[in-house]
Amino acid sequence: MAIFAISDLHLSFGTDKPMNVFGQVWENYEDKIKINWKSSVNENDIVILPGDLSWGITLKEAKKDFEFINNLPGKKIILKGNHDYYFSTKTKVEKYFKENGFDTILVLHNDAIETNECIVAGTRGWGKTESSDKALDKKIILREENRLILSLEKAKKIQEKSPDKQIIVAMHFPPFIGNFQKIMKDYDIKKCIYGHLHGYGHFMVKEGIIDGIEYKMVSCDYTKFNMVKL
Repeated sequence: MAIFAISDLHLSFGTDKPMNVFGQVWENYEDKIKINWKSSVNENDIVILPGDLSWGITLKEAKKDFEFINNLPGKKIILKGNHDYYFSTKTKVEKYFKENGFDTILVLHNDAIETNECIVAGTRGWGKTESSDKALDKKIILREENRLILSLEKAKKIQEKSPDKQIIVAMHFPPFIGNFQKIMKDYDIKKCIYGHLHGYGHFMVKEGIIDGIEYKMVSCDYTKFNMVKL
């Protein structure tokens, strides 16, 4: 069993929002994702998808996008991104998945998920350019920090029973603002993946080992639509 990650698929099978308006790199990106995914991932593998999966405003609009994801190999763990407008509550998303037979997708939200190989924790996070309201930024960052702590507390409880399993933190936004890095260090996290950054934003990418934590950026256009093996 292997663990892979890729984020920011920005699928739009149920909406009219083609990604090729953001550059030639996005031409036929759905086919690139499908081909590279199938060539890398087996049915028993884990794929972590940290956000921005569908342009659907509602779950109904996102249905074809999740059909696409569900039919690809592996067990998927998804996290909410800043453009996942269909995501109201975890309960509603899970209910919709169950009703539509999307049985290969698990939702990570204010909790942690144990797999045969690892424990996945995390939260959406927040970005430097998302708001010009500093008070609002501070409020959202604090909320997301608390959500990360909540997720890591649950992950640590799982790890007590499965001490050989590594905790992997998945975030949508880069975790380099606020106290996200300090929180991960406090919980002895060794690996963190994130996405969100596209195009010119790639100049802000930080990867490699920083203060004892290995960071990987997994936005699909950054990885050339290849899966990142963790």
